[in-house]
Amino acid sequence: MKDLKFEQKASLSRIEAADQLTALAAALREGGDAELEIGPATLSLRIPDDLRSEVEVEVGNGEIELEIEFKWPTAPSRTAPSQPAAGTAKATSRKNVPAKPGRSGTGTSRGKSAKRSATRTA
Repeated sequence: MKDLKFEQKASLSRIEAADQLTALAAALREGGDAELEIGPATLSLRIPDDLRSEVEVEVGNGEIELEIEFKWPTAPSRTAPSQPAAGTAKATSRKNVPAKPGRSGTGTSRGKSAKRSATRTA
């Protein structure tokens, strides 16, 4: 079950689509807290340094569908407790990163659409 889902479908010119992708690219490049203007709505996200991505292209029924998807965990990554190095008083820390499972098959939308999802877990 999703805690939050935002989806917007619209017909866009090539320039408008490029503008949306440029805004998304700028938010990804900056990272941290990002606000994306998507039509009349503003989507606020926290974007971490590491993401998983998937690019999917489907050709059929006289249409080409290009889907670009980015995923990341909603919980911040945790740092392992510091352990003293052997023979010294200095401590080192290690970043724990959870395993990244593959994407299960999900349905896709048809037609000209812009799809954005944000998921938050409790």
